[in-house]
Amino acid sequence: MTEILAVDGGPPLRSRPWLDNFTTGDAERQAVLAVLDSGYLSLFEGSHTPDPPFAFTGGPAVHRLEDLAAERLGVPHVVSVNSATSGLYAAIGALGLGYGDEVIVSPYTMSACAAAPLVYGAIPVFADVEDGGSLSVAAVAARLTPRTRAILVVHQFGIPADMDGLLALAADHQLKVIEDCAQAWGARHRGRPVGTLGDIGVFSFNVNKTIQSGEGGLCVTRDADLAYRLQLIRNHGEAVVGPAGYDAITNIIGYNYRMTELTAAVACEQMRRLEDLNRQRLELVAQLSEGLARYDCFVPPAGRPDCDSTYYVYPLRYLAGHLGQRPRAELVKALNAEGILFYQGYVRPLYLQPLYQRRQAFRHGYPWSAPENRDSQPDYSPGSCPTAERLHNHEMIINEHIRPPQSSGDVTDILGAVDKVLGAWGQARSAPPRDWSGPRSDEIG
Repeated sequence: MTEILAVDGGPPLRSRPWLDNFTTGDAERQAVLAVLDSGYLSLFEGSHTPDPPFAFTGGPAVHRLEDLAAERLGVPHVVSVNSATSGLYAAIGALGLGYGDEVIVSPYTMSACAAAPLVYGAIPVFADVEDGGSLSVAAVAARLTPRTRAILVVHQFGIPADMDGLLALAADHQLKVIEDCAQAWGARHRGRPVGTLGDIGVFSFNVNKTIQSGEGGLCVTRDADLAYRLQLIRNHGEAVVGPAGYDAITNIIGYNYRMTELTAAVACEQMRRLEDLNRQRLELVAQLSEGLARYDCFVPPAGRPDCDSTYYVYPLRYLAGHLGQRPRAELVKALNAEGILFYQGYVRPLYLQPLYQRRQAFRHGYPWSAPENRDSQPDYSPGSCPTAERLHNHEMIINEHIRPPQSSGDVTDILGAVDKVLGAWGQARSAPPRDWSGPRSDEIG
């Protein structure tokens, strides 16, 4: 006899709350106290002879963070910023992009990826994604025009994008490549860290990310001039290019994108924990994927061959045709009633936002109405990126509980709820689940 589902009035499988993504501890506390004791919560320069000259370089904790990241990623230049959003804006500016240019972006990601070109007057052009959520090489190729100057690649959900294909396309058309690695700390593409394959990589320390310092981000590059331009944009570059004797001043009207010493101190300690935090995620992902793969209606996330994914969240595709066309909303409602938190879709495809439907970011319809951009008329109509719309409207369901402090016992609860719901609906596993014999997060310590 099947159990009565919670959505039908039965008891839920899980009533305990899920734990928040708290990964800080005594090391971070001591690092913050050391900064407070120093009295310097933020510094413009770590020494009296900054290199390069006339650019904000930050204090000791900022320098330490940038050095740690440079060593970890194997790049010569790391520039800290106060958020990954700031990093994306700075990357567009540093590459000299602006009016008359087009930037290929993903429609199925955070809004700042598409807004960054607009800040400098460039036009975002949306290319469709693969089933895994990252840019499709074929879709990017189909969106290229003589105005295309760059591709902004997102390693969506911590799964590396098809960088072989995208980099080859960029090389053939002399395009710049920005990598958004906000969700992909520790991910690797054919042995190389993501963020180090294009011209500029951008990472995040936002509170929801694998390693966190509340806010904060990093830009990484192998190009010394790009690094200097990033530093100038980070800190009011217009005020210092004269004394510095720097002539390439386009886009160097700067902002305050500076990272504080407090933020950097926390980020340093978090970075030292990255391998352990990723190991825990990967163990939970493996357990969840193994359990869900026994149902034909689910397609667990699959990384690209020869790549290492790190899974910011767990993106699961639901194929309703294998469950009698039962709507995704009904499945999610039933699982949520059991105390298991899935949500539908990821983000509504960005081109459907009023910003793009009305083509108005600034007054008078700018930047689309600017003389340099009047011949740039990208397709923002519904249906223009059908895979992104299919994923969001019909297939994608997301779970966030594959990150510490959740544990294998918590994943057992997720699988138990899936078994309960699908069992009540007449579905059976193709094989029994493995006994992972792990405690729940509330049973640890």
